[in-house]
Amino acid sequence: MAGITNAAFRQLCREQGAGLYVCEMITSRGLVERDRKTLSMLQFDPGERVRSVQLYGVDPVIMARATEILCNEYGVGHVDLNFGCPVPKVTRKGGGAALPYKRDRLRMILEATVQAAAPYGVPVTIKTRIGIDNDHQTYLDAGRIAEDSGCAAIALHGRTAQQAYAGQADWNAIAALKAHVSVPVLGNGDIWEAADALQMMRQAGVDGVVIGRGCLGRPWLFRDLADAFAGRPRQPLPTLGEVKHMLRRHAELLVGLSDELHGLSDLRKHMAWYFKGFPVGGELRHHLGMVSSFAELDQLLSQLDPDVSFPASELGSPRGRQGAPRAKVALPDGWLADTSGRDLDLAAAEQGISGG
Repeated sequence: MAGITNAAFRQLCREQGAGLYVCEMITSRGLVERDRKTLSMLQFDPGERVRSVQLYGVDPVIMARATEILCNEYGVGHVDLNFGCPVPKVTRKGGGAALPYKRDRLRMILEATVQAAAPYGVPVTIKTRIGIDNDHQTYLDAGRIAEDSGCAAIALHGRTAQQAYAGQADWNAIAALKAHVSVPVLGNGDIWEAADALQMMRQAGVDGVVIGRGCLGRPWLFRDLADAFAGRPRQPLPTLGEVKHMLRRHAELLVGLSDELHGLSDLRKHMAWYFKGFPVGGELRHHLGMVSSFAELDQLLSQLDPDVSFPASELGSPRGRQGAPRAKVALPDGWLADTSGRDLDLAAAEQGISGG
């Protein structure tokens, strides 16, 4: 998640429970061209035993070169390729969730990336969606191509690009993919609590789960997941006092990446997620969303009642982006006319994308 899963948030989540925590998405072209913003996102803390990066791109040669840089220069031990972005500015140029429709182009990218990572023993995985819309589903073909190309695993978000983040994720599609390929399949979509992950495992038969919006303002979700998968009793949900201590820890980690002003400015967007459902007044929420110093943050947090229980109404409820399904997915002219895409120039699909 761009702007969210930086080194600070990954460390905070890792302190809560086991898992593989993936760096926010970067673009292959930004990395190859040594874009300053892209390089600044490649930060890792000493505790990350496996450096995992999500890479986005549309050109096989550039993707291979970017993968070599990640493995050779940054010691990355896992590369995840993102073909799930539904944002119109990406799909209308043939990128993101639109790209798997071009089967030959997808195969070229995956083969080139896997070959570039192979000398370093680095596994390559792929994340995708069901398809462009219900009439143009691509996930089964994408799964087969990923397996044939040597990908180590496939993650499927059970929504189409047209759905974006609206409605319910289709776990039956995830189950169909699991039955269609022999490599591990990871399920993504509508995992808000640890119980949801267990239910997906049972229903879809997946080998693991991918957490996205469910961890926004809730890094302890990974603790709950680790307990659930290990068969341990569920721990009590955090009180408001425990949440504010976790937020304070998040602030310290963010400031450690830059400085007090920039770190706390970055923290602002997390405030609403941390306090969602808690009885925090509007004026206090406003001031928390404008915080710029530790002194100010501590003064504001001191006004919160530490004994307030976690709001039960928030259990199982969506977090982060939702919205409504799109009437139509933005695509390049004639995109649906063929399924190859081998000779297309898609360079514009990487311009203006977060991560360079």
